[in-house]
Amino acid sequence: MNIVLWILIFLGTFLGMEGMAWFTHKYIMHGFLWSLHKDHHQKDHSSWWERNDLFFVFYAAVSIGCFLLWRYENVWFTLPIGLGILAYGIAYFTVHDIFIHQRFKLFRNAHTRYAKGLRRAHKIHHKHLGKEDSENFGMLLVPFKYFKNSK
Repeated sequence: MNIVLWILIFLGTFLGMEGMAWFTHKYIMHGFLWSLHKDHHQKDHSSWWERNDLFFVFYAAVSIGCFLLWRYENVWFTLPIGLGILAYGIAYFTVHDIFIHQRFKLFRNAHTRYAKGLRRAHKIHHKHLGKEDSENFGMLLVPFKYFKNSK
C-alpha cells in the first residue's frame, strides 16, 4: 500500500465531507427529513439530545462500516475513508456543537476572523425558522462575505 495514496484518500474524504454536509443539510435536512432537523432551528423540547443528532449517528455508522470492511474484508482503502469521515465528524462536532451552539461551554473566547465569520454565517442560517429561505449550508467553508469586517 502506498502511504501517499492513503493520505490522499483520507484528505479527499475529509474535504469531500464538507460537500456532503452541505448537500445533506440543504437538500435532505431542509428537504424531506426536515422533521428531524426542525428541532435544531425551533427548540420544541428541553432535552440536550435533538432529533437532528440522528444525522451524526448516520455518518458515524457509515464510518464504522468502513472500519469493519477494512478489518474483516481487508478492503484497505476503506480505512482512510472511515478515518476521513471520523475526522470530519470530530471537526463538525467541535465547530458546530461546541464552538457555535455552545453545547459544552468551551471556546467562548475564540475571536479570530475565521471564528467570527463562521459564527456570523451560522447565525444568518438560523434566522430562518422554517425549512425554506435558509442560506449557508456548509460548516467549515462559508462564503467570503461573512469574513469581511471581522477584525
